[in-house]
Amino acid sequence: MSASLSRPRVGVWLIGARGSVATTVVTGCAAVTAGLHPPTGMVTETAAFTGSGLPALSDLVFGGHDTHDCPLPKRAESLTAGGVLPPGVHTAVAAELAVADREIRPGGPAPGDTRGETELITAFSDDLRDFLHRHELERAVVVNVASTEPASPGPDAPLPASTLYALAALRAGCPYVNFTPSEGMHHPVAAREAQRDGLPHAGRDGKTGQTLLRAVLGPMFAQRALTVRAWSGTNLLGGGDGAALADPAAAAAKNAGKERVLADTLGTVPEGEVHIDDVPALGDWKTAWDHIAFDGFLGTRMILQTIWQGCDSALAAPLVLDLARLTARAHEAGMSGPLGALGFYFKDPVGDGPSGLAQQYEELVRFGRRLGEADADGPGTRAMRDTQETGGAR
Repeated sequence: MSASLSRPRVGVWLIGARGSVATTVVTGCAAVTAGLHPPTGMVTETAAFTGSGLPALSDLVFGGHDTHDCPLPKRAESLTAGGVLPPGVHTAVAAELAVADREIRPGGPAPGDTRGETELITAFSDDLRDFLHRHELERAVVVNVASTEPASPGPDAPLPASTLYALAALRAGCPYVNFTPSEGMHHPVAAREAQRDGLPHAGRDGKTGQTLLRAVLGPMFAQRALTVRAWSGTNLLGGGDGAALADPAAAAAKNAGKERVLADTLGTVPEGEVHIDDVPALGDWKTAWDHIAFDGFLGTRMILQTIWQGCDSALAAPLVLDLARLTARAHEAGMSGPLGALGFYFKDPVGDGPSGLAQQYEELVRFGRRLGEADADGPGTRAMRDTQETGGAR
């Protein structure tokens, strides 16, 4: 592990805590900690981050919000049957899953919920403060891994649930990571409060498959001076994400990040669109196909096609663990505001930073070095302690 086991424990509060990604995060963390599986896919467990002072996986304490009531052990059993989790792991870490499940609180707004926005934000932030207090945690990172929401229809519309959770995180003094395309901290109301509070935050929309390839291939075409004429794509996926993205408004929010990667790396947006098809039979598995038309020397027309087939939860879970550890350490070191150096993980990153994956990785490694050199008891640590002592008042 890249951190001492004697360091204080850190909370990871998952929004959508009983979903496929969250269940895989908790199961995977327990399995890696127990030595049942290697930390494959976790960049923070590579040699480049050995001296970054990150919290150990064994020191992470999980909780969260969800509107569903299927217990984590049962959810893990279902994911095992679907081939997402390896056989036997959910049984081996059943105790850890049960402990995390007891820390999941009802989310909202659920159907029939009569609470207003202020009441919901207060209830969510109270849950966070209670979690911090009971486990004697110096900090907790809130990570949104819930299903994608449609884009907000306008400034006068009710606050989306993702923004209610983001505001609750801020008011509880907790850093926030948005792993989804949902509005979250991007909403003007939350953005203003985030700027005022100065807590570190990162997002949005985890870069796990198709866009990961785009972040590699886009710079390749630009660097080789090859003209991309058209770039089209199709996504086939099932599970909760597939059902959520069957809504055209939710799909549009998802595709915006995919288009941004091309615009930033190519300097222009080529012809073509990305289509997302809900195929329930695929479950948590997805297939992404890209068709790239480009011109070579003397206008010779050529085609590159890629096919990406993978398990969405297994691709996302190690990134969520990385982000929770990096953001917690940034908070401990007194860093504030958007963490642009974490753009390596996102389709539509906050803050400033490069767009190509290779350059994003270099920036991430530099960030890891800065974390290792930072004061372990910086302003972020003291701010969290003050929040706990005053009951989270700001």
